[in-house]
Amino acid sequence: MARALSTIDVIRVAIARYLQFYSQGHADLSWLNSFCGNVLENFSEEDIKDVELMYCLLVSAEKIGSLQFDSASIFLNQCEKFSSKNGSSVQRIVHYFREAFQEKIDQQTGRISSKGEKGYKESMLLFPEVMVVNLRPALIACYLELPVYQATQFAGMQAIIKTMATAKRVHLIDIEIRTGAQYILLMQALATQHEPQVELFTVTAVGTTLRNEIEETGKRLAYFAMTLNLQFSFKIVMVRSLKYLNENLFELQKGEVVAIYASMTLCHLIRLPSCLESVIRVLRNTNPRIMVVTEIEANDNLLSFEDRFFEALFYYSSYFNCLEDCMSPSDENRMSFEEMCLGQPIRNIIANEGEQRIVRHMKIDAWRALFSRFGLAETELSISSLYQAELAVNNFACVKGKSCTLEKKGKSLIVGWKGSPHISLFGSFRKMRKEFVM
Repeated sequence: MARALSTIDVIRVAIARYLQFYSQGHADLSWLNSFCGNVLENFSEEDIKDVELMYCLLVSAEKIGSLQFDSASIFLNQCEKFSSKNGSSVQRIVHYFREAFQEKIDQQTGRISSKGEKGYKESMLLFPEVMVVNLRPALIACYLELPVYQATQFAGMQAIIKTMATAKRVHLIDIEIRTGAQYILLMQALATQHEPQVELFTVTAVGTTLRNEIEETGKRLAYFAMTLNLQFSFKIVMVRSLKYLNENLFELQKGEVVAIYASMTLCHLIRLPSCLESVIRVLRNTNPRIMVVTEIEANDNLLSFEDRFFEALFYYSSYFNCLEDCMSPSDENRMSFEEMCLGQPIRNIIANEGEQRIVRHMKIDAWRALFSRFGLAETELSISSLYQAELAVNNFACVKGKSCTLEKKGKSLIVGWKGSPHISLFGSFRKMRKEFVM
């Protein structure tokens, strides 16, 4: 029998069974022999096993939330026995959540320090920069294979292209440039479609570490600009911490029109509110014509362990489902990406509290409210931006039955997988008639 359930479907069925069994007072593993019942009789054997496995994870979370660590361990043993980082998307997500649960129990019971391993903490603190070096092949592979990434990048670049339609000197500030692959479309448009011809395209990359890597990105972009006969300048602003960022460091020239691109980077400052506000204030003071921001569409910046668990479970389960649909189960790049870019954040979100919880995300409404405080109003994404996102999605063979969803939310775009939001993309600009927060 063919599999009928997506990863999110598995969670929902498991939650329904969880509520049913707990209303009946079941608190041990005796239910497993008759777990399926008539409600699952039309599902495949693999789906039934996935629901059972997810059920064990849900019970583990409930036991940890009520500090019943011995009882939680019983169900975690079941999770360990039947989960795998090489298995189905459900088996993989349970594998990483089980690891996170075990670390939380070990911290709560004093088996390990709440600060965790020093190396792990440092890797999380520098996670964006570390990814560029250690995970470049995996990141490139996932960018090429996952439509959610290309949809947001194509739409974001098109928003900049349209906004810069009449600019002769374009200065783009990138808060975390990584490989710079997203600028291929932008540079091609500036060189071939722009009227009047662009006199100079400047990119300023902001970084806190790995200057050599940023320089290599600049060299690649300069070479590509040369092939297009596009006048190009690449600058680097290195700061010890983003809290030391200052608009004067950008060396903006008269006549330049400023655009800002911030992709999956501002979220790393959520745990440092004063730093985040300082960075937004600096970016606002450059008087950008447009600021394109993409962020993970999840709300795991929550105090309650149970709330964080469910938010992270739904978000990351959908992500694993997307990877399962678009990439081979044994793909080494996929497995590296899952371990570092999904597994480690899950571990940090679930196992840690307070200042040790480095990975935090907010949904688009929270970002809107924050940007509004600094006089940055949201702009309507153009029809051409949405068209570019659709073109990007339609190029993927893995998109069956419109699995990759593009949803307008207000003036912005939410890119998701099978109805579950993944990434938000929105544009802002400086409002000239407003009393700014200083």
